[in-house]
Amino acid sequence: MAMGKRKSETQELWVATTELPRSPGHPFYQQLNRLLAEDGFDAWLEKLCAAYYHETLGRPSIPPGVYFRMILVGYFEGIASQRGIAWRCCDSRSLAEFLGYGPTDETPDHSSLTRVGRRLPQEIFEAMFQRVLSMAAAKKLVGGKTVAVDSTTLEANAAMKSIVRRDTGEDWKEYVTRLMHEIGALSADEEPTDEELRRFDKSRKNKRVSNEEWVSTSDAESRITRMKDGTTHLAYKAEHVVDLESEFVLAATVYEGDAADTDTLCDSLVDAQLNLDAAGSDAQIQEGVADKGYHAAATIELCDDLSFRTYIPEPKRPHRSRWTDKPPEYRDAVYGNRRRVKGKRSKQLQRLRSELVERSFAHVCETGGARRCWLRGLVNVSKRYLLQAAARNLGLILRKLFGMGTPRGLQPAGALAALVQLITIELQSARIIVPAILRVHLKFDCIASNCASVHALAA
Repeated sequence: MAMGKRKSETQELWVATTELPRSPGHPFYQQLNRLLAEDGFDAWLEKLCAAYYHETLGRPSIPPGVYFRMILVGYFEGIASQRGIAWRCCDSRSLAEFLGYGPTDETPDHSSLTRVGRRLPQEIFEAMFQRVLSMAAAKKLVGGKTVAVDSTTLEANAAMKSIVRRDTGEDWKEYVTRLMHEIGALSADEEPTDEELRRFDKSRKNKRVSNEEWVSTSDAESRITRMKDGTTHLAYKAEHVVDLESEFVLAATVYEGDAADTDTLCDSLVDAQLNLDAAGSDAQIQEGVADKGYHAAATIELCDDLSFRTYIPEPKRPHRSRWTDKPPEYRDAVYGNRRRVKGKRSKQLQRLRSELVERSFAHVCETGGARRCWLRGLVNVSKRYLLQAAARNLGLILRKLFGMGTPRGLQPAGALAALVQLITIELQSARIIVPAILRVHLKFDCIASNCASVHALAA
């Protein structure tokens, strides 16, 4: 074999479109496009968004379906920023084909994603989240009777250096300098060095940064929050309501970073039920499972009043609860929850909660790239996070229907199993009977286990 040599860079005056290489496409994104086409997603979305665009004036924007697909690409490829998503779609011919662009078409820029995201209100994003749930409900994949609730923190697109005092507008350096002047550590006309500021700030007592006193100039709606790794950042709080039967995220609500779990539990459960109703599901949420951080008498009583039976462990307290200054409904609700928590079913539900809800956070925030916010403002962060959760639900639908939930599902051991399954699905959709001779007996046990669904289809 002769060695090939790299051609020198030359400028082509013109190239025939028939000579341009065509992408074979990615099997995962082809199945995703097919699922969206069967649902009539693009036509529904364009009709929904028509009220926010002028009929004739101005240059046509990118289609709303393209915007939604580009956010899906960000989730499935693990890309958090809109610049990264735009570059990835421009660089990959298979992703450009997934968006509906040919080899001579230019894919949208990141600025187009920003404009579309700002133009459409949050109700559109909520409707899109509910539409994905309706796809799952139409295929009888959603349960909804027993749900689990948990929250996590999202790092805001703002640094701690941007905080200022709410009352005086002083930043941290000006505030510490004033304290040094007040206690006489410096004369009135003397300015401290950075080293003196750090030494004084480290030694002073009762040092506390409160959200009531400090606010960020970059993102005023973010809150000073202790993160999961123990560090302190400006952040938001994301709360998931997950169906313990099907693993679908029924609600993904973003709150301010200092919102207490006991204050948001009922709101999230109500949002989940509204999403189920809007998706056309007949399921009624009856049981809510959460950790001990959600335990409060008022919260449990409100859940009982809304017909949500709770399974919330009670935290250890140094003294017994007093009910003399509380309504009797609070006592009855807490005692009923305590009785349910002691049962065997509660332990099973808690194990499922810790597994499935944390898995949803891992998919959306870690591999999906939503742990770090690249947008500012509670509304903008909520819009993007709803799309991330909707993308996670779409991946779960594809996993249940076609055996793979991410593009990486076609790698190593699962590659052959998924490809054979796709071939079988294609033959069945074309009404071709799959003969028994197409049964695949693979050599390695790990691959054979992944092909159990393929054997069943071939039979």
